[in-house]
Amino acid sequence: MNMQLSSPVTDLLTQQQVPFQVIVIPLSEDKKPIRQLEELLTAQGLDPQSVVRSVVFKGENTGFCLLAVAGGGRADWALLRAHLGERKCRMAEYDEVPEATGYVVGAVPPIALPDGLTVLVDDSVACYETVVIGSGVLGYALALQSVDLLQCLSGKARGQFVKA
Repeated sequence: MNMQLSSPVTDLLTQQQVPFQVIVIPLSEDKKPIRQLEELLTAQGLDPQSVVRSVVFKGENTGFCLLAVAGGGRADWALLRAHLGERKCRMAEYDEVPEATGYVVGAVPPIALPDGLTVLVDDSVACYETVVIGSGVLGYALALQSVDLLQCLSGKARGQFVKA
């Protein structure tokens, strides 16, 4: 069932003729995505490890940067700093994420982002045939083929940015 969801992310995918599936993520009463996302995905035949998280951080000189990473790996700060040529990096604060990406925490996609935002793509994204990304709208995620996502991310820096 592909329900209608409109966001800059779905617009971009539609424009590039990338097929995707909308996944409804029930929100708790305080409008936070449920923590049982893994169970939800497993029930839909998707690998919970295939979620591509958009980790937003800020470099001392380079400003905000987004790391797209799958598989639950943790960002390797030394590798990120080295790639960016930074001495210091920190996670973006909760209220800085919308400012940096245009999206709220919990819905940040790795694509359809502001032009000035540096995007790094971890090699882990290519490890899954189907990946799940933020839709740009809280309460919804999108499932698509990783090759299609990587095509949308072509031109972005790719590499190993998580602790092995």
